[in-house]
Amino acid sequence: MDDQINITYIALSGYVELNKYRYFYFFIIFTLYVLTVCSNGTILYLIWIHKNLHEPMYIFIAALLFNGLLYSTNIYPKLLIDFLSEKPLISYSACILQFFVFYSVGCSEFLLLAAMAFDRYMAICKPLRYRNTMRKSTVNIFLILAWFVPACYLEAQAILSSKAKLCKFNLEGIFCNNNIYALHCVRSKTITVVGVVALLNVVILPMIFTVFTYANIFIISYKSSKPFSKTTAETCVPHLLVLTSYFCLMTYDVIIARVESDLPKIARFVMTMQIFVYHPLFNPFIYGFKMKEINKQFKSLFRSARTSQQ
Repeated sequence: MDDQINITYIALSGYVELNKYRYFYFFIIFTLYVLTVCSNGTILYLIWIHKNLHEPMYIFIAALLFNGLLYSTNIYPKLLIDFLSEKPLISYSACILQFFVFYSVGCSEFLLLAAMAFDRYMAICKPLRYRNTMRKSTVNIFLILAWFVPACYLEAQAILSSKAKLCKFNLEGIFCNNNIYALHCVRSKTITVVGVVALLNVVILPMIFTVFTYANIFIISYKSSKPFSKTTAETCVPHLLVLTSYFCLMTYDVIIARVESDLPKIARFVMTMQIFVYHPLFNPFIYGFKMKEINKQFKSLFRSARTSQQ
C-alpha cells in the first residue's frame, strides 16, 4: 500500500518555512491572483464590448491576456491549497497536467507574439494590402495554430512522461515544471528530442521572426515622418517589452530547473516565484497604459464607475 502511495503522489519540497509563514504566503499569493484575474479580465472585457477594438491587433492582445488567466489559474489555486496543507502533495497525473498547461500556454505566447508582429508589419509597411491579408479567417487560423501546435508537442511529452518509471517522489519545487524530469529513473531520449524540436519550432523560430519583423518595421518608420514613427512606437514597443520579458522568464525557468541542488533553498524559492508572477500580472498594465485605444476605453470605464457611485 505504501509503495502504491509513493508511486501515485509527489511531495513538493520547494517551500521555505511553510509552517511558520503559511498564512503570509497565502495572503500574498491570493492578493496577486486576484490582481491578475481582475487586471486581465478588465482588459478582456473592454476588448469584448467595444467594436472598435475588434481589430486583429486587439484580438491577439486578448488572446495573450486569456493565456495569462490560464497560466495563473494553472498554478495559483494549487499553491493556495498547499499553503494550508500540512504536507504539499500532488498526484503524478495532476503534476503532468500542470506541466502540460504551463508549457503549452507558455509556448503559445511566442506564436501569438509572432502573429502580432506580422499584423503590425502588414499594417505599417503594407497598409494597402492589410485588409485583404488580415481577414477574420486569417486571424482565426493564427489563433488556432498558436494554441494547437504547442499543445501537440506538449501532449507528446506529457504522454511519454506519464509512462516513465519514477525513482524519486520528491520534487524540488513548488509546482510542476521541467523539474519533473528529475523524478524519472532514466531521461528518455525521445522526450529530449521532442523537447528540442518543440523549443526550435514554437520558441526560437517565432522569436527570431518577431525580432526580424520589428527590426524591419523600425527601419521603415525611421525613414518616414515623425508622426509615423511615433505611431509605430506606440503600437510596437509594448509587444517588444512583452516578448523580451517573457523570453527572459522562460530562459530563467530552464536555468532554474538545471541548477545544482546546493543552491540555497530560499534563493530557489524566490527565483521560482518570479517565473509565474510577473508576466500575467504586468501584461494588462503594459497594454492598458501603452495602447492608446485600450487606455482610452479603460479611462472611460473608470469615469463611468465613479459617476455611478456618486
